[in-house]
Amino acid sequence: MALQLTRPLAFIDLETTGVNLAIDRIVEIAIVKLLPDGTRQVKRRLINPQIPIPKQSSDIHGITDEMVKDAPSFKQVANEMRQFLDNCDMAGYNSNRFDLPLLVEEFLRSGLEFDVTYRHLVDVQKIYHFMEPRTLSAAYRFYCEKILEDAHSAEADAIATWEVLEAQLEKYSQLGSTVESIIKFTGQEQIVDFARRFIMENGIEIFNFGKHKGRPVADVLKAEPQYYDWMMKGDFPMHTKQKLTEILNRTLLKKA
Repeated sequence: MALQLTRPLAFIDLETTGVNLAIDRIVEIAIVKLLPDGTRQVKRRLINPQIPIPKQSSDIHGITDEMVKDAPSFKQVANEMRQFLDNCDMAGYNSNRFDLPLLVEEFLRSGLEFDVTYRHLVDVQKIYHFMEPRTLSAAYRFYCEKILEDAHSAEADAIATWEVLEAQLEKYSQLGSTVESIIKFTGQEQIVDFARRFIMENGIEIFNFGKHKGRPVADVLKAEPQYYDWMMKGDFPMHTKQKLTEILNRTLLKKA
């Protein structure tokens, strides 16, 4: 195995009702956990999203309302999933922009926090886009010289992502062989909220949208407290609202 690990690396892939972090839900989750000794553990679940699965989404991943009607809700398996991911770094394909943010949203909806602050987040797509911009199927063909069967099956995609990362490590010696060396090469974004409504600039949270784009969040909350209420009532992801509240609470403590 080219990848040298000091703690488990969990490859995740989700199939969902859609791509809106605020309203869409998981219908299938697969986690392939690679352990430092090279062994792997796999957990896969169909999930009842408790909302209808749009036909256009079913046409992509093949999962229908009928298939998940007797499956557990995410809330029913949330603690099991969190325990399985305990002490793991995280990896996936486009996972930092979609799979992981949606997974965090589902945990929050279930009343559980899933903190990624001290986890390394390896997005295999990011490496691929540095080197050979393509889709997962094309990456699998390019790096592994194999055809990805069962594309959009969560487990198949998660395993393919792991195989692509292994092939990338073989092909690009500059990546090194550890999660830390990969992150050093690709860089790790300082994520405030996964929806990227806020970004970090010089250690300060900055609005990344709307009329206050480019302004420090804390400054806006001090000058325009009603903006907090507007966002909390708005159609923003729960993770965005959680981070906004953390910034507000920190701002209030400084004033006290």
